[in-house]
Parts: sequence; structure tokens; C-alpha cells
Amino acid sequence: MTCTLLSNLHELGMPLLKITGLRAKVDGFDGEILRGIDLEVNLGEVVALMGPNGSGKSTLGHVLMGRPGYEVLEGQATLDGIDLLALPVYQRARAGLFLAHQYPVEVPGVPLDRALLRAVKSRESGKIPVHSSKDGGASKRFDDDQLAGCNLDWIDANLKEELKSVGLDGQFVSRPLNVDLSGGEKKRTETAQIGILRPKLTVLDEIDSGLDVDALVSVSERLVEATCRWGMAALVITHFSRLLTYLIPNRVYVMANGQIVDCGGPDLARSLEGSGYGEYGSRVN
Repeated sequence: MTCTLLSNLHELGMPLLKITGLRAKVDGFDGEILRGIDLEVNLGEVVALMGPNGSGKSTLGHVLMGRPGYEVLEGQATLDGIDLLALPVYQRARAGLFLAHQYPVEVPGVPLDRALLRAVKSRESGKIPVHSSKDGGASKRFDDDQLAGCNLDWIDANLKEELKSVGLDGQFVSRPLNVDLSGGEKKRTETAQIGILRPKLTVLDEIDSGLDVDALVSVSERLVEATCRWGMAALVITHFSRLLTYLIPNRVYVMANGQIVDCGGPDLARSLEGSGYGEYGSRVN
């Protein structure tokens, strides 16, 4: 079960992620992929986004992260009050957004620990404000003492713990990023990265694909812990309810043909497992 740490924005009733009327298309293709998306995620929440293939779920993640080739036609997307759509990709990451890819890219010659060291230092040097919270800063990603000691040894020590939590051994620390890894190993490595980078919001694009049952449990448990320890929010893109058995959502949105067509609690995900998405075709405008 998830727990919530309240930020100043959340106390004022403002969501961490707020998407309003978002319309977008892919360069070179006619027609809109996103057709007016309205969606909210609060600090510490797990929100699931489900729907059939081709409904626009992954496109939403790419648009939020700023992937080239996607054109925003209309609408807004803010993260902790910051206009995401106005920022280049690296500034979106500095603002606290992390996208766990459906198909993680292999980066030969770049060890995982060195990539994370560069990412941590680059993000924190951007001086994007972190959350304040009632408990005196539990949602802050790193304190000054930690940052002062943030070197390769610090990354390696913490990364080994993160890898262990998702069932991987220490050898993955210095291996080239995602090179020669199985699909499940890539997804577990991405989860370990989340533990080091401590984003405000993680978009999980089918994190469950390629995971066996044991890996699914360990990844889910680490993500639930992240929502509790520093109030990370998660937007979970998935087709199936098995992930949501362990990573229990606060809300479930259903997407079809580029629109949000339904919203409910965890029971909605379970009902979709039996009924499928066929009924939602008639609800699309």
C-alpha cells in the first residue's frame, strides 16, 4: 500500500503533476495522438494509465519528457508548478521528472555508475527547488552533506544497495548502461536508477514487461518504498493488472484513441483484466 508525504503545493490542493487539455501529434503523421488529456497525480501517489495498444499511453510519457519528434498542439503540463512543456529535456529532468522507458536504450562505453554520477551532479547544480514537507525535509532528494560527498565511491556504495533491492548483484555497477542485459535486467536497473536519482515523478512505461514474478515483486516493493520515503509520485503505464496487485494505485485512468475515457480505483484495473477494452470504443468523442 502506498503512503503520502504532503508538500506545500499538495497542502494547498495543487497536484504535483497537472495535465490540462493536452493535444499532441507525431511529426510526419496526420492526425492527433493525444486528443485533450486531463490528468492529475499528487505527491506520493501511484496512478495507473491503462488502455489498448495504440491508445497514446507511451506518447504521453514521451511528450512529458520532451522526446524529439512529438509536437504539442495545445494544453499544459506542470510539475510542482513548473511548466514542463517550456523546458528542454535536461531541465525537465532537473525539475524532478524521470521516464523509465519501455525499451531502455543501450549505451556502449558508458558505465552505469558514471552515468548516474554525472546525472546527480548535473541535476543538483541546476538549482531546481526540491520539496519541503511537514517532516522537515523527508522528500528532499539529497542534503548538503550527501552532495558534498557525491563521488564515484558514494554512487557505487548506494547503487549496490539499490541493485540488491531489485535482485541484481554488484557487478552491474560498472557495466555499460543496458548493454547485453536481458529485458528484465534492464527494467530492474532502471528501478535502481530511480533509487539514486530520487525524482519527484517517475513515468513507468510498462516496467512490468520482461519481469518474472520474483522480479515483479521486488521492483514493485522498491517503488512503493520510494513513494513513502521521499514522496515520489508514479504514473504507471501498463496493459495488465498483475503489476497493480503489488503496486496498488490510488487511481486508474483508462485511455482509448488518445482520450481519457474512464477513471476509478484499483477495482477498475481488475475488472479490465476480465472484460478488456472493447466497451470503451463507443465512449470516444
